[in-house]
Amino acid sequence: MKEFVKIEKSLGPDGRIAVVRFDRHDGINALSPEALRQLTAAARSFEDDPTTSVVVLTGNSGAFSAGFDLKDDEGRSRKEMDLGSLRRHLKLGPRLTRAWQEMEQITIAAIEGFCIGGGLALAVALDFRVMGSDAHLRVPEIGLGMNMSWQSIPRMLHLIGPARTKQAVILADERISADEAYQWGLVEQVVDPGYAFDAAMELARKVAAQPPLSVAMTKLTVNRLAHALDDLASHMDVDQFALASLSEDHKEGVEAFLGRRKPRFRGR
Repeated sequence: MKEFVKIEKSLGPDGRIAVVRFDRHDGINALSPEALRQLTAAARSFEDDPTTSVVVLTGNSGAFSAGFDLKDDEGRSRKEMDLGSLRRHLKLGPRLTRAWQEMEQITIAAIEGFCIGGGLALAVALDFRVMGSDAHLRVPEIGLGMNMSWQSIPRMLHLIGPARTKQAVILADERISADEAYQWGLVEQVVDPGYAFDAAMELARKVAAQPPLSVAMTKLTVNRLAHALDDLASHMDVDQFALASLSEDHKEGVEAFLGRRKPRFRGR
């Protein structure tokens, strides 16, 4: 089995910084089901780690992630699954983003190139995002006949408000530039191209210099307050996605994407 995720620990002041590198060496860093599992395992590996205060998550120099891999054999097998199997398989994404959100350590995403769909869902589950000025974000799910899932809507809502969340998700073909992402509040810092990781590490060093227990407890308090009501809506996330996956519009959206043509949606 190929390893897509590498973890480096004991970096920075007193060795309190870790780096998680996600790279499928495919140029786009697509999120296959196996990649989702490895990234989830990476987050969980810090659960009993008292020596790490900050974790920086980065992709490769050209992409943070292009989102879910529509060409992956395991992913494409979803169309043959019964509803029960499909619901179980669709929990991989929410499980990933929840694992990263619930980490005790402060988490920082270093984004270069592009961050699309599931990649953005992962990024907004982290505490901070640093982005290269020539990078862009995009949420293509609706254009593929799906809904934006992985509990991303509540997280985006907290960051940028209702109107911007609707704009980002519903206008699926529109890229969100680094400057727009900063103005909206989707990212906290924009830097020169190629320097997102360096800037993320600089931020990590500042955080790592703070008292670890106080930082961890502050993060927990803020997250509990901010996300207290999220589960009221997020429980339906997987079922909405499963339902949309069974629609004719979803089949048309994926076929149009793979065939590089404009989809023709019919609302069924």
